Amino acid sequence: MSRATPEPELQQTSDPENPPPFDPTQPSLPISYPIKTLEELESRSYFKSFHYPFNKASVALQPGSSSSLPNRRRLLVCHDMQGGYGDDKWVQGGTNPGAYSIWHWNLIDVFVYFSHSLVTLPPPCWTNTAHRHGVKVLGTFITEWDEGRVICDRLLSTKESAHLYAERLTELAVALGFDGWLINIEVQLDLGQIANLKDFVNHLNQTMHSSVPGSLVIWYDSVTTRGELHWQDQLNELNKPFFDVCDGIFVNYTWKKNYPRLSVAAAGDRKFDVYMGIDVFGRGTYGGGQWNIGLALDVLKNDNVSAAVFAPGWVYETKQPPNFQTAQTQWWALVEKSWGILRSYPKVLPLYTNFDQVATIETFSVHLRGHGYHFSIDGAEVSAVPWCNISCQGLQPLLEFADNSSPETIRTLVGFKEASYSGGGNIKFEGTLEDNVFFTRRLFNGEMPLGDLPVFFTYSVKSEGDSQLGLILRFSSTMNESMSILLGPWELNQFSSIFSKVITTRRREHPGTASGWVLQEGSIGLTNGDILTEILAVCYRSKPGSNELRPARGPVKYLAILGHLSMKTSPDNPDFPPSSSWLVDGHFIKWTPGSQSSKTLSLKIIWKLKDGTDAAFRNYNIYVKKLAKKVEEVQEYLGTAFVEAFYVSNLPVPSKTSILRFIVQACSADGSSQKLVDCPTFSIDAGDP
Repeated sequence: MSRATPEPELQQTSDPENPPPFDPTQPSLPISYPIKTLEELESRSYFKSFHYPFNKASVALQPGSSSSLPNRRRLLVCHDMQGGYGDDKWVQGGTNPGAYSIWHWNLIDVFVYFSHSLVTLPPPCWTNTAHRHGVKVLGTFITEWDEGRVICDRLLSTKESAHLYAERLTELAVALGFDGWLINIEVQLDLGQIANLKDFVNHLNQTMHSSVPGSLVIWYDSVTTRGELHWQDQLNELNKPFFDVCDGIFVNYTWKKNYPRLSVAAAGDRKFDVYMGIDVFGRGTYGGGQWNIGLALDVLKNDNVSAAVFAPGWVYETKQPPNFQTAQTQWWALVEKSWGILRSYPKVLPLYTNFDQVATIETFSVHLRGHGYHFSIDGAEVSAVPWCNISCQGLQPLLEFADNSSPETIRTLVGFKEASYSGGGNIKFEGTLEDNVFFTRRLFNGEMPLGDLPVFFTYSVKSEGDSQLGLILRFSSTMNESMSILLGPWELNQFSSIFSKVITTRRREHPGTASGWVLQEGSIGLTNGDILTEILAVCYRSKPGSNELRPARGPVKYLAILGHLSMKTSPDNPDFPPSSSWLVDGHFIKWTPGSQSSKTLSLKIIWKLKDGTDAAFRNYNIYVKKLAKKVEEVQEYLGTAFVEAFYVSNLPVPSKTSILRFIVQACSADGSSQKLVDCPTFSIDAGDP
């Protein structure tokens, strides 16, 4: 599996050529980083790191996804992107708007974060967004080269040592909130060490299962039961003993056409636990990988066995034209064409998404045109600074790929140029549309039992002219009956014969409407047994105040932007705890002198409810107000936290500032945010420290 690339430096520095030694105990911008030695693993030194609390994943797997994997062929994706810990290492988000990300989670069952360090701990951003989409996340334990042989000699010296390190790995997965491990022993071993190696894998598997229900331990096809480093490219008697004591095997990617069938025969009733590797870079892989990924997937689909796609970051690393977002979408469309969509979401309420992808489109042209990337909250832009944070990725729509030759009159894309209602993304519908004609685009395929509760929905729209944007909800019932409901603004009588029910939405006033966003809301009543199976956007044109069809005209320009979508079982926003319920404090306060009597401030802000209960909010927005005598500046957005801590680094403090007031704004699972005036705060004297 080795594809050695230099590891990036783990700390920002003013002198990148001579960075200081990384000391994880010292306060700094929180990062994700691997464990490189057995000594670090055994001593639990990671838990003493300043960075540890920031690296805890905050999003649990969707209900139903925490159980065992489905009994069908599956897709595992192994990250391996430029050595790991690149832009994604910045836990609170980085400044590169063109950072690598994945958003085709509906095609993925398991995501492995990979690097060439001994213990690769997935950055929480990947765990958060993967869990949001129902995908399990694994870290990697790897030994390779001469150093790896020395490590294995110690790891496998006794049964007790094998158990010790297995338990340390389990402890890390539990503490950081991910779902298991890929084990890659890529060194030659003595035959006498094999029994302890099997015991290591078995004990890790057992401790993970007892600690994290539905967790996975997967063996990589490398060293054999004879101790030889000899990739088998199939499941056979030389690697099956490892497969037998864990949850699956990641088969090396240089297999021949008949090897999947042989592996299926060897696996017996566990054929779906065999993941045949495909290297996207194409190093000896069947079909050549790259844009021929479908050739290998077609073989595996035909043999009804699972697949492990290694290094899909090839699209990003090799700068495939015309730009990353387009090339990425085209490449994953090949996966979907061959493999099909085997997963669906959403499955539970509340449903909230702002459609953020955390990836850019036409990066260079955007900058040349002067379009700064942005971050918005409730329709108001709070930052124009470029950013990336995969934890902020919204539930991703299942948009079909359409190339430029498509005859469709409405083009649909996830956009980043226009101002957003929430976060930094939206879905843009643009083209031409005739009167009395509507255009639909799938957003989600779901399996959401809704019972007999009413469902309340809100979505934000910007549009031009008489362009209207609504939603279509499709349901099935336990009686195999189907129903479709159209929701949209203005009267929709012209569509009443097409849908089971037509509901006119209400326009809701909101501060964000000042920036051009319109909030549409409504509710539907359901009968017991209704299951939401599909959500679509519907584009149409309507004359406000008129229920009658207009004389048909030719195609007219259509433009509408969908900013967010929220569905829940209560019409009211959640009751946020009052500011008096919180304890907010500052630690590691450090002032640094600047020019002209100014200075900078660094500190760690932590907060918790005074009664000790778990707040369980989706995320927190952090602001600061810089107060001077008789002057109070507007709040300045600093960033978003997914744990109850945030590190402020080198905050500029003007000389006239007397007090700094930090504000912690809680955001619920349905996307609503606490009013700033009701949020807890922490103040610090900005006078001479």
